[in-house]
Amino acid sequence: MYNNSESTFVKHEGCEACGSSDANAVYSNGSKFCFACEKHTPAPRNDNTIPFIKPERSFGTEKPINTQTKDAELERLIAKWAAAPASSIPERNITSTFAKHYGVIVDGDKHYYPYFGEDSSQPIGFKVRTVSTKGFSCVGNTKDAGLFGQQRYGNHEQRRIVVTEGELDAVAANQLFDGKSPVVSLRSGAGSAGKDFKAAYNFLDGFDEIILCFDADAAGQEAIEKAAEVFAGKLRVMKLDARLGKDACDYLKAGRKKEFTDAFWQASLYTPKGVLSKEELLERLLAPKPRSLGDYPWAKLNELTYGFRPTELVTITAGSGLGKSSILREIVMHIKNTTNNRIGCLFMEESVERTAEGFMSVDLSTPLHLPISTVERGSQDWMACYDRVYGDDRLFIMDAGFDIGASVDDVVSRVRFMAKALDCNVIVLDHISILVSAGQQGDERKALDEIMTKLRTLTQDTGIVLFAVSHLKRPDGKGHEDGAVTSVSQLRGSASIAQLSDFVIGLERNGQAESATERNTTRIRVLKNRFSGITGPAGHLLYNMDTGRLSEYTPPEEEAL
Repeated sequence: MYNNSESTFVKHEGCEACGSSDANAVYSNGSKFCFACEKHTPAPRNDNTIPFIKPERSFGTEKPINTQTKDAELERLIAKWAAAPASSIPERNITSTFAKHYGVIVDGDKHYYPYFGEDSSQPIGFKVRTVSTKGFSCVGNTKDAGLFGQQRYGNHEQRRIVVTEGELDAVAANQLFDGKSPVVSLRSGAGSAGKDFKAAYNFLDGFDEIILCFDADAAGQEAIEKAAEVFAGKLRVMKLDARLGKDACDYLKAGRKKEFTDAFWQASLYTPKGVLSKEELLERLLAPKPRSLGDYPWAKLNELTYGFRPTELVTITAGSGLGKSSILREIVMHIKNTTNNRIGCLFMEESVERTAEGFMSVDLSTPLHLPISTVERGSQDWMACYDRVYGDDRLFIMDAGFDIGASVDDVVSRVRFMAKALDCNVIVLDHISILVSAGQQGDERKALDEIMTKLRTLTQDTGIVLFAVSHLKRPDGKGHEDGAVTSVSQLRGSASIAQLSDFVIGLERNGQAESATERNTTRIRVLKNRFSGITGPAGHLLYNMDTGRLSEYTPPEEEAL
């Protein structure tokens, strides 16, 4: 609905920006607004041009015009929705049973489609469709709502869910299935597929298969690609015969129930475009690519690795208690302070509070968890540090939320969530060994094979760089806690860790040395380097007990060389 009283809706037409066939609304002053991609085309300029005010579709951060009026309108519609009798939609052959199942209200020339919040028992907003003009408007807060129809289904009872482009398509598809399969729809058509799938990530991820029933047109195909960016691997695509109809409503009106259900059972697993022509290959090879997503805080390690790049899996390994978490904190804070990357962290052996405080300790160069810290929790300096570290929403810490021995799929799902729903392109997992205790997972080697294979696939699918920590098995003779040299053959449990990692970085320290300097000095060793092939010692780090920080250090014996 356009917000200027002097401008009225005229018609719907196609949108060149997103390819939608009918989402672009044309108004009497010549302006246009696409409800699929939200592209605004201003009215032709003249002295009487009315300033554009965005149609009433965005809520939350923007204050709506005349809030009291809008709140009253929402309350009126909620009351109407609660008392409305079941109504059929004859022009679509939709019966009252299925319209009522989704809470659709039919009132003369208008349809009201209810949208619910995550835990709401009544609608928090309505999309309003004027049938005669095909115009749309919104009342209430549809932006923060779930998918249309989402409130009707839990996500742990059935294996499959169907997603359509529009509300009536969802109702029609459910009727064609005799109500036996969950069906929901996008909130704003094909153009919203990417953001809607991200917003509904937890709900959709609970199903084993997500079956897309999008229109058989260019916009529908583009929407499939956007959905695949979030859920590649569990998507299936219904292929509708355009000769029979472009969507579920067309199939229902034509009485093509068998053909529609056949398309459902024949839905094929989504596969990306994989075969490139020589022209496409050349274009990809010539396209500029970032040399790296970032580098490490230490020059010597960068000399061997050239930093880290998208899709890489970096495994960091050391003996027990040798400072792997401290080194990860230094790496994370260096990335945050020197790049624009969004970083997700899953530290499974410590609380969220300890992890969060650890990053702040790096920022302040004082160990906040120890009595020697000079910064008091909640003080002005402490709060300023908190704002620096977490205020820009680029560093996310996920609560493990499960016991030691959690399933591989639990962890992979959380990593995928950080990559896709939170747009993190650097993720830290500390550590994979905790997932494969023999008592919980059975065969440790097979469990490690499984987790490494899934993490490797995930880095390729999402383009993230993943830092994963792995423990070492105890060598013969001197242990790693006494300074033993690390090697890939000592990675605990499975050869797949070394095989599937792009980099393996070993940490060595003699935690029992007589000299305090030696006890606090860690040697970095690159054990595998798929990028350049260069391996070997990559410098030393000295831990400062007063600041809790690690810095590059050259031992005296190496200075003499």
